Amino acid sequence: MLKAAAPEQRFAVSHLNEVDFKPDGLRSYALYRDLGIAAATGGLCQAHVIRLLSPCTDEVRQRHAHEPELQLIYVLRGWIKNEFEGEGIQMMSAGSCWLQPPGIKHTVLDYSADAELLEIIVPADFKTIDAD
Repeated sequence: MLKAAAPEQRFAVSHLNEVDFKPDGLRSYALYRDLGIAAATGGLCQAHVIRLLSPCTDEVRQRHAHEPELQLIYVLRGWIKNEFEGEGIQMMSAGSCWLQPPGIKHTVLDYSADAELLEIIVPADFKTIDAD
């Protein structure tokens, strides 16, 4: 079977600018800084910095799953506490990194007021499923 050619990639750079954090991402309880990777890779990959907004509410605590090929999260600042199906409660703090396999059900339980995450997802466009 022939593998489809990957989209052409171009050089991209993103420098920190506070005005780039916008409420236009997947989660209504977060601000997102798009790093320009989806545009530079033709949708092959997405990368953004996420700032979680306080307080952690019941909207945040909805159990769900995502269906990307790869989802990697790195904690830049603060902490976040999650529960993952089959893995239990995980407390992640600055410097922690995790890989979320496709379809794993999870719940955000709480996070610090300064929680900031780097999220890398392949492909850039993926599905989120309510897992209640």
